[in-house]
Amino acid sequence: MTNVFDDDGRNYAVTVIEVAPNVITEIKSQDENGYEAVQLSAFDKKEKTTSKPLRGHFEKAGTSPKKYIKEFRGFIPEGAELGDELNIADVFNVGDSVDVVGVTKGKGFTGVMKRHNFSGVGEATHGQHNRQRHPGSIGQASDPARVFPGIKMAGRSGNERAKIKNLTVAKIFSESNLMMVTGSVPGPNGRFVEIYNR
Repeated sequence: MTNVFDDDGRNYAVTVIEVAPNVITEIKSQDENGYEAVQLSAFDKKEKTTSKPLRGHFEKAGTSPKKYIKEFRGFIPEGAELGDELNIADVFNVGDSVDVVGVTKGKGFTGVMKRHNFSGVGEATHGQHNRQRHPGSIGQASDPARVFPGIKMAGRSGNERAKIKNLTVAKIFSESNLMMVTGSVPGPNGRFVEIYNR
């Protein structure tokens, strides 16, 4: 993340995203597949680490193997054909509203205070009277004599798919395949994200 100034001199936070050229590797139609979609692939991958079926799939589109493949429903560029390359300026404009989907940072096995914002000992509920960061009672009485599924307890936190909605495209640098969107996006640096035009 970084920050930029707008035309009125206001400073706001942005995230820089590399949007590599995407190759159209499959086009699905209502007649053949029952729905309309386009499959986009990006970021080159070594051929020796690509399975034979995928190699054939990419050869059909006339492109080298790619790391990331994603299908987008309801988005078929006008006149699009197999093997065409989509660049950042073909899809996005400054001022567009976008949704960004990614996998959040993993935080490992965490306790209830970090995972569910429990407050521990004190005036707040969900605490143990003699142990600061423990969850307190979790069970019922002899009826139902069990712990209900889904109760908030310690466990793995983060590392799950998340969507950040309604971000704005602040700047586009077509020559370097970079774009800036206002606010933050899910995941650590270097992680793949999907960008959906609203």
